[in-house]
Amino acid sequence: MPIKSTELKRGQALIYDGNLQVVIDTEFVKPGKGPAYVQVKMKNIDTGTIKINRFNSSDKVEDVNIDKRSMQFLYDNSGQGKGPWVFMDNETYDQIELDEDVVMTSQSQWLKDGLEVTVLVFDDNALGIDLPASVELEITETTDQPKAATATNQLKEATVETGARVRVPPFIEVGQVVKINTDTGDYLGKA
Repeated sequence: MPIKSTELKRGQALIYDGNLQVVIDTEFVKPGKGPAYVQVKMKNIDTGTIKINRFNSSDKVEDVNIDKRSMQFLYDNSGQGKGPWVFMDNETYDQIELDEDVVMTSQSQWLKDGLEVTVLVFDDNALGIDLPASVELEITETTDQPKAATATNQLKEATVETGARVRVPPFIEVGQVVKINTDTGDYLGKA
């Protein structure tokens, strides 16, 4: 079913140039001169290549219905954060392994045991995962708050239980649980 290019969202599947593509990112651009356009970063499912395409805001693309399955993250089979990652279907209790070509590094850094994710499936092939908007993770390593720090917008480096590096306010200490935005990696607050 054709949809307007302005309606494209991250994680959406479509047919483009005769191939199944998954939208990784979209950006609406309105230059000072000329017509507005949508810049779409897409991944070709067959070849794995990632390409950026521009569409006029009036262009239409062929949308594909994909199955969205709720699954629970169980563990990283390598034990080193490199995948394959094992997920369990919440309805059938079947387990599947997804490699780094399906689970991007920007997503795998937020995977915590028991985390509920949405796995995008087309013709029984996993295309990718959708993470929740935010995750709650425990701080495992950070520096102490500087005594003379009075600026309110200062942030310091911290490591969370998944091994990801984040920037947190100076009052956050080891052992505290914080909310992190899975799209940007930004600190959202204490959990």
